[in-house]
Amino acid sequence: MCREKNDKSIFDKSGFDRSTIDLSKVIAITDRKQCTGDFDRRLARIAAQGPRAIVLREKDLAAEAYAKLARKVMGIGRQYGVPVILHGKAAVAQGLKADGLQLPLPQLRQLSPAERSAWQVLGTSCHSLDEVEEAQRLGCSYLVAGHIYETDCKHGLPGRGLDFLQAACQASALPVYAIGGITPARLAAVLAAGAAGACVMSGLMQGETWLYKK
Repeated sequence: MCREKNDKSIFDKSGFDRSTIDLSKVIAITDRKQCTGDFDRRLARIAAQGPRAIVLREKDLAAEAYAKLARKVMGIGRQYGVPVILHGKAAVAQGLKADGLQLPLPQLRQLSPAERSAWQVLGTSCHSLDEVEEAQRLGCSYLVAGHIYETDCKHGLPGRGLDFLQAACQASALPVYAIGGITPARLAAVLAAGAAGACVMSGLMQGETWLYKK
């Protein structure tokens, strides 16, 4: 069906055409406390639009509660063919045979070489070029660089900017995903800087900014 030219429901406040959004370049980061509406339904809606992956963050949960939630989210991922990467809990990820593992760099350092090499999908967040180099030495398969733009999640801290992102991409032989204040309108600039894509949390947990398709 053709879309009427005067149908402005597809445009955001800046005039960006949301119907052009492609989540295949986006890793969805969860935060159920930010989620508007039912968390499971929200994740299913996100997964239905084909993101690169879903990272189940939920840092506040103890291992048992996290594992219970992870089983449910992994089921949603399988239903839509979306990899689910578990975050921060290596033992849970190993026990559930998750699609991947993402750890903060201090936790990643604590894993043995054998434990790290057991993961085909292994990621960490980097906030400097030194950390980019270290993450590669530790055997990561992808990196998250940030925060790029100012974001409420890092209130009061200026973003490191596209120059940092470009430098991180140039320093890395691995795919780099930008994080921090990424909107649909900013995704093109992130990709132009050399990133493989972006990580988005608040924008996917709340509102309709990224989720044009019903």
